[in-house]
Amino acid sequence: MTDVEKLIRERGYIDLEAPAGRELIHEIERMKKEKKAVILAHYYQRPEVQDIADHRGDSLALSRLAADTDAEIILFAGVHFMAETAKILSPEKKVLLPDLRAGCSMADSCPADKFETFIRENPGRTVVTYVNTTARVKTLSDIICTSGNAVRVVESLPEGEKIIFAPDRNLGEYVREKTGRDILVWNGSCHVHERFSAEKIQEIKKKYPEARIIVHPECERDVRDLADMVGSTSQLINYTRKDGGKTYIVATEPGVIHEMKKFNPEKRYIPAPPAKKAACDCSECEYMKMITLSKIYNTLKYELPEIKMDRETIEKAAVPIRKMLEITNG
Repeated sequence: MTDVEKLIRERGYIDLEAPAGRELIHEIERMKKEKKAVILAHYYQRPEVQDIADHRGDSLALSRLAADTDAEIILFAGVHFMAETAKILSPEKKVLLPDLRAGCSMADSCPADKFETFIRENPGRTVVTYVNTTARVKTLSDIICTSGNAVRVVESLPEGEKIIFAPDRNLGEYVREKTGRDILVWNGSCHVHERFSAEKIQEIKKKYPEARIIVHPECERDVRDLADMVGSTSQLINYTRKDGGKTYIVATEPGVIHEMKKFNPEKRYIPAPPAKKAACDCSECEYMKMITLSKIYNTLKYELPEIKMDRETIEKAAVPIRKMLEITNG
């Protein structure tokens, strides 16, 4: 085992010196070409990380890109379950995640062993799981969904079919409201989206009465009920891009505002505040923000940390993901 590999094993990320500023960006671009690598970044990433990426997107868009890319290396500027999904869909490629500690509170809220027991205790139900889950949970699923296509995925199932939806209770409740289906919802959540406060959003609305309130479906119902629009990150971006409004209160991780500003920099985007003080007294996801340009540089240089999974898990987890892609591509 090399010293770099030992460092990865001990700390979960690479903490070595990297160039600074323009030189850093130049070297990342050079290594991408040299190594035939592609960088995928989620909209919740830091602005500079989004800007260095070849492709930006939400979970569905990035799942598709992971499946379609012809690159030899996929560097995922996101969190662990996203890099796992890329590996599941491109098992022959090397998939890199700049910081192995970049996890997900929602994925953690659905441990595979407990979820397997939950399925056994509620037999006869089709298992629909949100993409924000571990690979092991995906192997227990019949079909995967994203926030953007969850309603469509559930509506694709036969009328009267009983469903388990996991792990996000808020998205599950939202889908149940929209479809009227018999859905048993697992009690998981995203710590970022559950921080938002309907009361504080209403306070901002008083200050900016013309503002449109746009909300991610992972938010609690009282927040969703205030919304002019509920949608995934891509759907929220498209709404602000095409809508005639000038001011938006944004109830999702504020990294998405970077992309919104690219289309309409003259508009005002106000991040919805959290109900309770977070570490930064903000609505940022600390896991998403673990990815930095320096870590991307070192990850490309040393081709570590790499996401590795056994063949059986990859093959089982790929089945429900591909079912989702068939529905959304159809």
